[in-house]
Amino acid sequence: MTKTTGITWAAASARRFERQFLAMPARTDTSVADVAAAMLGVHAQVLSAAELSVGLRADGVTRADVRGALWPAASPTAPPPPPSSPPSPSLVKTHGPRGTVHLLPARDLPMWCAALPAVPHGTAAPSADVRLTEEQARQVVTAIAAALDGAFLTIDELGEEVVARTGPWAGDLVMPAFQTMWPRWRQVMHRAGQCGALSFGPNRGRRVTYTRPPHFTPLPPEEASRLLVRRYLYAYGPAPPRHFARWLAAPPAWATARFAELAAAGEIEEVRFEGTPAWVTVGDTAFPDAPERHELVRGVRLLPYFDAYVIAAQPRELLFPGAAYRRALAGGQAGNFPVLLVDGVVAGVWHQRRRGRRTTVTVEPLVPLTARGERELAERVEGVGAVLEAEAELVIGEVTVGAHA
Repeated sequence: MTKTTGITWAAASARRFERQFLAMPARTDTSVADVAAAMLGVHAQVLSAAELSVGLRADGVTRADVRGALWPAASPTAPPPPPSSPPSPSLVKTHGPRGTVHLLPARDLPMWCAALPAVPHGTAAPSADVRLTEEQARQVVTAIAAALDGAFLTIDELGEEVVARTGPWAGDLVMPAFQTMWPRWRQVMHRAGQCGALSFGPNRGRRVTYTRPPHFTPLPPEEASRLLVRRYLYAYGPAPPRHFARWLAAPPAWATARFAELAAAGEIEEVRFEGTPAWVTVGDTAFPDAPERHELVRGVRLLPYFDAYVIAAQPRELLFPGAAYRRALAGGQAGNFPVLLVDGVVAGVWHQRRRGRRTTVTVEPLVPLTARGERELAERVEGVGAVLEAEAELVIGEVTVGAHA
């Protein structure tokens, strides 16, 4: 490892790969929550993709292990708990960065549930006849937390509880959604998730359930925001404030102010990254030596929908070079396609279609693969099958499935 202030894309990529368990899978004594913490949250809009994001980074981890960390009481491998002490989850599925569904380590909720509500909103408020007042929003979040404490409720069951605990106004059908109308209270579900009042439970058949995550004491908001910046820079730095803002869907000016506060406090320091100013946590300026950099990123890897590395690693034009920028992004947005990485950059897309215990993985490379690369790709596809507890078959050809919404 060398210390430098003139950091290249190759050096940053190698260190990010190492810290993200992409260079070498996590050891068997590394918990699922540890992997999720290193990623700074696992995007879980598609749960099977979240299971892959974790499983492909950890030896021997399958989707059952991820679900067992989320819902240990529902895990078929978990020992029956004493009646008075149900097992606590080490992972929580809830609304995380960008308001989207993530798997977050339960131990990190004091940071997330203080930092996320402190991020200014950039979206326009609903019209006056739809939106909740601030007092009504607080009442709904309190009602959600009380209703879900120790319970697993479907959306309809939760709605009945919220209306009973607040008033008929919460159940007014005023929100247009998916060719129907939703009740007024649902506009703050993401807020309830981000402040620790709501998380997702295991499905009841095909119906989603909700529960309350383990109780915790949030950090002071200012402390939580500064900690989140430092955690981000450790995982994905070097980075300027605008990259942090893009990852978090925060106003750039707000992010710039947070960076300035940490710089003034001596907690982060400025470096040169690809010739432009960027930041790392103070003293964290060691990067892999040139020969080691190649070894850390060399080879092929498959990353699923919305993988944290694909979304957070910047600059995006260097991660998605040439044809990859046109093929593997959706209007400049990362994550909408599962991607093939070759030597650390996006070089293709892929898709898997499952039928029972078998899954077909179609990979569309955008660069020629060597014989060694094709053999390694076949091994990676086997790894996808292992995580999903399926027998996987590789097909190299065009991916005809469009971008995920």
